[in-house]
Amino acid sequence: MDNAPTMVLDFSWTLLTAPLLAFFLSFLLVLWLINRKANWALDQPNFRSLHTSPVPRSGGVGVLFGIITTWLVFHAPVSAAVWFGVILIMAVSFADDIRDTPAWIRLIAHSIAAIVFVAGHLSAQYSGWLLLSVTGMIIWMSNLYNFMDGSDGLAGGMTVIGFVFYGWLALLEGSVDFAQINFVIAAAALAFLFHNFYPARIFLGDTGSVPLGFLAAVLGITGYVNGIWEPWFPCLVFSPFIADATVTLIKRLVRGKKIWQAHREHYYQYLVQHGWGHRNTALLGYTLMLGAGGSAFWAAQQDPKAQLGIVAVWICIYLVLMLIAECGRKRNP
Repeated sequence: MDNAPTMVLDFSWTLLTAPLLAFFLSFLLVLWLINRKANWALDQPNFRSLHTSPVPRSGGVGVLFGIITTWLVFHAPVSAAVWFGVILIMAVSFADDIRDTPAWIRLIAHSIAAIVFVAGHLSAQYSGWLLLSVTGMIIWMSNLYNFMDGSDGLAGGMTVIGFVFYGWLALLEGSVDFAQINFVIAAAALAFLFHNFYPARIFLGDTGSVPLGFLAAVLGITGYVNGIWEPWFPCLVFSPFIADATVTLIKRLVRGKKIWQAHREHYYQYLVQHGWGHRNTALLGYTLMLGAGGSAFWAAQQDPKAQLGIVAVWICIYLVLMLIAECGRKRNP
């Protein structure tokens, strides 16, 4: 009896202090990187860019430093497969931020990280096409997060919102340690967002965006494996990113374009270029993700029919929004 209140207090204290540590570590390091303005990590404007002057793209170093250090300090129960994937992808992405790395090398690294995770977490229970599909999904999520990181505040804000919903449902389901892992990611991203919201003084770079996409995928799968949520939940939480990037990829494939080449055909890029600007585009993204994540959180506690209905509603919402955007493109190409 005497130990129960102390245990609750310990859990609450950890859930508070771990994200706070991640926030301050990331905030201070990102601020230092901004002031340093290292030439090796400047994002020079190109035909895909939505910015017009060089901006440091080393923010991901600060975000991942805050996450990894906090996980180590608080002994977060992160699996070896997740550690391996994050470190491998970080290393290859960092090399790409410093000096362009061939796409095939990056893809091999992403594939190895995904295969190691699937082999360590799913191979004992599943096999065949399912494992192959999940592996492909992890690779795609890692890359689409990078594709969607092209407007001030967008990816940073999505990271905060997405991982807060992960942590919130995990906490509701009694998985305190898993909730802490996700809240730490959200806190580190929030620290970065203070410097990245329009007008951005620093970008995530591949070092930040690709590992965050990997974490969004593998922690989403981990939540399902641990019985915290159903497979549709992480997909719906991150659906604004998934819908935009996936539909854009399919359209480029249909048109015979090289999908690995940089471009400015995403819906969020269209909005920025046609009057919405970085700030309003980010706010629209936040609104969509809060709506999708909030409804996913509610549906997770309902019966399967309600869950299916929420997913169907959001599919319709995205189809309508994309149709409106396509009509706008025809009028203002």
